[in-house]
Amino acid sequence: MTLGGIAVAMGELVDDAIVDVENIFRRLRENAASALPRPAIVVIYDASREVRSAIVFGTAVVVLAFMPLFALSGVEGRLFVPLGLAYIVSILASLVVSLTVTPVLSYYLLARIGGAHGDRDGILLRALKFLAGFLIRFSMRYAALLLVLTWVVVAYCGWRLSTLGADFLPKFDEGSIQINFTLPAGSSLRASNEAAAIIDAKLQTMKESPANPTGDIRHFVRRTGRAVLDEHAYPVSKTEYILSMNPDAGRGREDMLAKLLADLRAEVPGVDFEAEQPMAHLISHMLSGVTAQIAIKVYGDDLDQLRKYATEIKAAISDVPGLTPPVIDPQETVDELHIVLRPDDLARYGLSRQYVARFVETAMKGEVVSRVLEGQRRFDLVVKLNAAYRTDYPRIGELRIDLPPDGRTAGAVPRQVRLKDVADIPSAAGGPNQINRDNVRRRAVIRCNTQGRDLAGIVADIERRVASRVTLPEGYFVEYGGQFEAQRSATRLIAILAGVSIAGVFVVLYLLYPSVRVSLQILNAVPTAFIGGVIALIITGQTLTVASLVGFVSLGGIAVRNGILLVTHYFHLMTEDGLPFSRETVLRGSLERLAPVLMTALTAGIGLLPLVLGGNKPGLEILYPVSTVILGGLVTSTFCEFLIHPGLFWTFSGKDAERLARAEPTAIELTPATRAGG
Repeated sequence: MTLGGIAVAMGELVDDAIVDVENIFRRLRENAASALPRPAIVVIYDASREVRSAIVFGTAVVVLAFMPLFALSGVEGRLFVPLGLAYIVSILASLVVSLTVTPVLSYYLLARIGGAHGDRDGILLRALKFLAGFLIRFSMRYAALLLVLTWVVVAYCGWRLSTLGADFLPKFDEGSIQINFTLPAGSSLRASNEAAAIIDAKLQTMKESPANPTGDIRHFVRRTGRAVLDEHAYPVSKTEYILSMNPDAGRGREDMLAKLLADLRAEVPGVDFEAEQPMAHLISHMLSGVTAQIAIKVYGDDLDQLRKYATEIKAAISDVPGLTPPVIDPQETVDELHIVLRPDDLARYGLSRQYVARFVETAMKGEVVSRVLEGQRRFDLVVKLNAAYRTDYPRIGELRIDLPPDGRTAGAVPRQVRLKDVADIPSAAGGPNQINRDNVRRRAVIRCNTQGRDLAGIVADIERRVASRVTLPEGYFVEYGGQFEAQRSATRLIAILAGVSIAGVFVVLYLLYPSVRVSLQILNAVPTAFIGGVIALIITGQTLTVASLVGFVSLGGIAVRNGILLVTHYFHLMTEDGLPFSRETVLRGSLERLAPVLMTALTAGIGLLPLVLGGNKPGLEILYPVSTVILGGLVTSTFCEFLIHPGLFWTFSGKDAERLARAEPTAIELTPATRAGG
């Protein structure tokens, strides 16, 4: 992600230098054509100072727009904070260079070159200015109409964005797939191996081989159960497969996965299958404690009722389009041996519950009493009943318990007492194989993943069906968790922080130009950039993710910077060059800023283009939405920079602009005389 931040910033690192060098180059050319040319160093100083405020405040706006990333927490924060940090550091470094090194290099490299002594622009720039002139005049003529149309398009894009669907993170292409299958609770290792043998045979037919070079998978591994002390322990009734996909198979991951699951369910009926990529599987587990994208949690007290309502919910959502078959956590009633102690008899023999419980535990489970050394190997010495007696449940009551030294009876004092003399042992008893809790409340979980459809749309369908088809009594309720919950939370947080960021950008703009109208006019670049970002998502067929939201947040600062560059030059023409506020001044200022605006947009776009074109490659999935949104927004905001903003400045900001221009203090001109006396 750090490298990704540098990659996203790559095209923008030269923006400040472009603005500085272009203005110096143009001023040197004007100076060479004047009747009384000034020294080159004076021209370079004045030209660099002319754009300095635009460069500094533009960079400050870009940095401020990225600040919401540092408030993200959880998985999204771990992913995007390094990106934002690398981006901001890179941009600040380019600012320092443009303010210090760039003017010096311009003095040595530009002052004497032939291009700086010409009297006209190049052919391409003249052609672009000719075309831009029509846009600028049209903008000043129909400013109000263009503003209304802009916000109409923004409203449409906002509605269109809500129909794209939403996911937490983009779909990763990890090159591997994790398939889990679960047998009924209490199934033995032998049963799991028998089911796995059928799956192994199916996977063998899909493997890549000299006879089948286009096989779907290259190899696979299986793990049945996890040890008790494992961080994610589970019984032998659950098995994991990791499949390594063959990139030369010519079949997409989703297609291959759908076919594989359909075949496995047909060949191994009665088994619950789940499929996900390993990293996405772990992210889901970190987010909700459930190894699936969607977790429907039913809370209540009675385990049988929880199981009943979980089954009803599973039936209600099974046919939701794009949803993989739901799986209920295996919670079954299994046979148990219940030993119910009788308090009166315990007191009669002087026994405590703890003493009897430890005795039974030693007999049935065993107790380590010593350690045996055999060379370099060590073994625990365990005392417990022989296996034949441990499974002879009808005669468990005949176990003889040694009485403690203070044991007593009414008559003679026996040395031992039978277990059935102090406890009742029902012949048949049962209990749940596991009890899951969240926040001390018992719960049952229905797990499911998405396939071929966005996460938010599927969850909306699930919520509607559960609300209309399942009625829960008092004391029972449903909560939804998983990746979609993180997506909703991150979307809300980013939206709030983006609003705060825009308010901060407005304050920065107001410090530069103490006028609400001028500041709002510059901020109008944000909705025009939003239009391009949404169109880019539509064209590329992406859903709204946290990554694309990050792209929208960063796009706002990039778009506003060009607006600052344009308006700053309008004010410079009125304050430094003494031009009146007129259509000709706005037209001239826009055309003179055409080259740097186009160059900065073009370099930023070129820097993002490799990320956009290579978006389907493994490793670029998170950067792809960010780059797509920024690139699309750059296109529309740059176009609207000359179609809308000149007209807004002429129509709505005129009085404030004249007032600020008259109040602007005259800067001290740097001349050889002032330097000598300085």
